Amino acid sequence: MTQSAADLMQDFATRTDPASDTTIREITTMIMALPSIRQHRLSNTAFSTREFVLVRVRLENGIEGIGEAAVLGGPRWAEESVESIKAVIDRYLSPVLIGCPATNWTDTATKMKRAAFRNNAAKGAVETAVLDALTRTLDVPLVNLFGGSSRDRVPVLWALASGDVEQEIAEARDKLARREHKDFKVKLGFATPKEDLFRLTRLREALPEMGRLIVDVNQGWSEADCLRFLPALEELDVSLIEQPLPYDDFEGMARVASKSSIPLMVDEAAFTHREIARAGNMGCGSVYSLKMVKSGGLMAMSQAAKVAESSGMELYGGCLLEGSIGAAAHLAVFAALPQLTWGCEHFGPKMHRREIVRDPLQFEDFHLLLPDGPGLGMQLDEDAVREFARVD
Repeated sequence: MTQSAADLMQDFATRTDPASDTTIREITTMIMALPSIRQHRLSNTAFSTREFVLVRVRLENGIEGIGEAAVLGGPRWAEESVESIKAVIDRYLSPVLIGCPATNWTDTATKMKRAAFRNNAAKGAVETAVLDALTRTLDVPLVNLFGGSSRDRVPVLWALASGDVEQEIAEARDKLARREHKDFKVKLGFATPKEDLFRLTRLREALPEMGRLIVDVNQGWSEADCLRFLPALEELDVSLIEQPLPYDDFEGMARVASKSSIPLMVDEAAFTHREIARAGNMGCGSVYSLKMVKSGGLMAMSQAAKVAESSGMELYGGCLLEGSIGAAAHLAVFAALPQLTWGCEHFGPKMHRREIVRDPLQFEDFHLLLPDGPGLGMQLDEDAVREFARVD
């Protein structure tokens, strides 16, 4: 039976060997730039190289943990960029954490909260690296800190986001043939609604074997657009609509949700637990997208799942195109959840031409597999780290 986090810490506290010294000794950051297999488009940006910050935390016992701070093409999805993340960690977060015990993750989160307002990607990556180092020391998987795994794999969808419908059809057929993905999310909002609907219609006609079809508008439509085009989305058998309206239009989301037979998913509108509860209680959507970059850490994301469920929302495992490091961190929480109704979208590892870990996450039979081994289960490929480190 899996030990609870409290039991793990109690057992560890009785050790007297030098390897039990989990004091944080060093925190380092590097900006990475990984080429993508194709351009990825959102309603407000497009990019072909994914930049993120690699965080490395070394404990006094010599064990290192790693974390990933993701952004989407700069400070466009949220306020952070890779440059700001690195600066915040180096100047504000690291100084308050050096010398702290990795075993006291509540204090770690409190210190980071006092040192910097929001900056959730930065905090989440640091916390991940600390917890990775700690669970490597304990020689247990990171999921054990969240109560242990209730599943060893999670259903995973693929996002179609090039805007070129014929290319997207070929891409989807390849994913179906490889049995990697059968559910697809289509990014909308960077074209007119009519153009978006034409693209969706073409995809539906060309891919009858497709499973669930989800659309993500990334705040790109007005309330009038939603009401005008809902009937067409219903005819196309769309399963879920993600954040169609601007993040602060709670009332508009609630009105659209009340008129839609298709569930709405709350994403950019709710970062904090208070915002999640407000969105659920107002009826802004019946599904919530879990993302570490919104919660500011894995512990808070685990709590966010409980808040969302208590506010009447089902859970969806969202992403910011994280690679294997960031995806493995999310999986540690997702695998411990009693329910993850909508699966996850951590297809990010497959978007890179090359990863910076030795054994990237595995996709099998339309699922993403939980990695083996202690901590995140990820080992850096140091040659790849050097190759893809951004030099300014």
